Amino acid sequence: MCKYYLYLFLATLLLLCLAPMPYGYYTFIRFVAMVAFSVMAYMYYQKEAKAWAVTFGALAVLFQPLVKIALGRTMWNVVDVAVAVLLVICFFREKARG
Repeated sequence: MCKYYLYLFLATLLLLCLAPMPYGYYTFIRFVAMVAFSVMAYMYYQKEAKAWAVTFGALAVLFQPLVKIALGRTMWNVVDVAVAVLLVICFFREKARG
């Protein structure tokens, strides 16, 4: 049960990216998101939910901090909100399954 709160924690961190934060925060979020999405991808791979595993694997690549993908502030805000919504949906879906 507790592992599903990772979705809400990460969604909150991503939504905080909409506020003006120091540059180090965004780098920190990229690292945390990469690790969290990698864990989620592995978790879904173990459940044999391949589409979700690929989705979270792709998000891990998008957010990885080593080779930064320059989307611009506005596009990153859109991505952050869209991914946060996806994470909240996943939280309620997984919580309902038990």
